[in-house]
Amino acid sequence: MMMWSNFLMQEQDRRRVAAGRRGHGQRQPGLLPEQEGKVKLLLLLTAVGATLAVLAVGTEFWVELNTFKANGSAVCDAAHLGLWKMCTKRLWQAEVPAGRETCGPAQLPGEANCTYFKFFTTGENARIFQRTTKKEVNLAAAVIAVVGLAVMALGCLCIIMVLNKGAEFLLRVGAVCLGLSGLLLLVSLEVFRHSVGALMQRVSSEPPPAPALAYEYAWSLGCAVGASLVLLLGGICFLLLTLPPWPWGSLCPKQGHRAT
Repeated sequence: MMMWSNFLMQEQDRRRVAAGRRGHGQRQPGLLPEQEGKVKLLLLLTAVGATLAVLAVGTEFWVELNTFKANGSAVCDAAHLGLWKMCTKRLWQAEVPAGRETCGPAQLPGEANCTYFKFFTTGENARIFQRTTKKEVNLAAAVIAVVGLAVMALGCLCIIMVLNKGAEFLLRVGAVCLGLSGLLLLVSLEVFRHSVGALMQRVSSEPPPAPALAYEYAWSLGCAVGASLVLLLGGICFLLLTLPPWPWGSLCPKQGHRAT
């Protein structure tokens, strides 16, 4: 028994020494400390873009539709809408800034009526100031934006897995997902712009007559533009981290090499 126990102890020691030698000869999987710092910094930048994207998609201040103040009344009507919901507002003209020819801005206090678009449920078009939405274009803008958010979440999850599990191969996947989400948000913005143009042109011939309207893009759309640019920048930077270092090493030699 004593002989067997000594043999087993010697075998375990031999395996530990062999494993230590292999560990010294090979780099352990995971990020280098300088790479990990860069990834964390870019993940913080991506979190800013993700916050802007969720804020943009979830709010309804993409565009404001304003009637003109010269209507012979003490009140005027305005509306603002996003991907999911529209709100109409009746404002006192005395509270509208004097330099404006149109009613608004929509943030002014007034009697508001907000409803969700019905083309997500019953398939009906919405009517705003005797104008009708083109539901196919609005639906496309909303679906593309949601797909962009899903791809963005997948990209963020890949980057978090890189930091937590050391799965470096997911860094390129996360970079592609983040860049793609930024592109999808830009496509959604362009489709939404076409939906606004279609809304302005689809004037109903039924009484009462449609009022003259002016429109202006609002802060939710600005958040979407900022989010798409930040996500594109983050995806490009993450992708640069996956490139081999030798092209940059030839352009930027180390200080020690220049000294010699």
